Amino acid sequence: MNTQFLPEGRLLHTEENQMACSSRRALLRAMGAGDILEGRAVLCDAGHSLRVQVGPFTGAIPREEAALGIAEGTTREIAILSRVGKPVCFTVLAVDGPEDSPSLLLSRQQAQKRALAHMMDAWRPGQIVPATVTHLEPFGAFVDVGCGVTSMIGIENISISRIPHPNCRFRPGQEIYALVTGLEPKLGRVLLSHRELLGTWEENAARLAPGMTVQGYVRSLKEYGAFIELFPNLSGLSEPQPGLEEGQRVSVYIKSICPQRRKIKLRVLEQLPPDDAQVPLIYVRKSGFLTDWQYAPASNAGQNGARDGPTPL
Repeated sequence: MNTQFLPEGRLLHTEENQMACSSRRALLRAMGAGDILEGRAVLCDAGHSLRVQVGPFTGAIPREEAALGIAEGTTREIAILSRVGKPVCFTVLAVDGPEDSPSLLLSRQQAQKRALAHMMDAWRPGQIVPATVTHLEPFGAFVDVGCGVTSMIGIENISISRIPHPNCRFRPGQEIYALVTGLEPKLGRVLLSHRELLGTWEENAARLAPGMTVQGYVRSLKEYGAFIELFPNLSGLSEPQPGLEEGQRVSVYIKSICPQRRKIKLRVLEQLPPDDAQVPLIYVRKSGFLTDWQYAPASNAGQNGARDGPTPL
């Protein structure tokens, strides 16, 4: 993995970045080498140019250089406005003025262009990459996969357990991992998934045993019972109980685990108070490649709408 093109915010506090932004001379060296650096956007002016804190100095990113696609009209202005108060990557275009207060001209668009070119050239389907959640919509989560280049993880690909909204899994600014499922060079698009990194049925069920009591979340109510999410990639079925509501946090007793049928039988013990904490994401895989992925053997009876067969990548 090339660490030069990380999601924005990962370089800001590194020693390497701080040294490169510490003086006029260091910034000139970075400009000559074409290094990608990071600072924090402190202002967006009326013309939508950014002012960026660069070490002890302040630099300027003109509107046309503030985001890939702005000059062409394919990117909305919110891509600039939303950066205030957040880290931004950039290359240095010019360093003028005295040693103690140089004038800095910067380009975020150039850093993004280089990052996207690297992704299209070097990434392959099945590759696991770091990402940072930028914002959430009902249909999916938008994530930064490098230098502010964004992609979307559809809600159906976030986890095996069905969720009503991506905010059940993610929050803006959260650092996650994602799986590259495809590349579209002509559109400059990276296709992503997430659920494959959270483990198979067997890997998740191995963390539990009959007789244990754990907490879970009610995800679906049926006449014959309630599907309770135990982990993002694992649910069990509880017998019907009055008063249960979707999204509710509950404590459940594990009655049995049947790997052959991929079923976990539960009994709801108590309805718990609401909890704003995110459901923990436990990654089984954080690096390398997946050539295929199978949630459970194809011969098993499915549960909670999960696909049983292998997913080619």
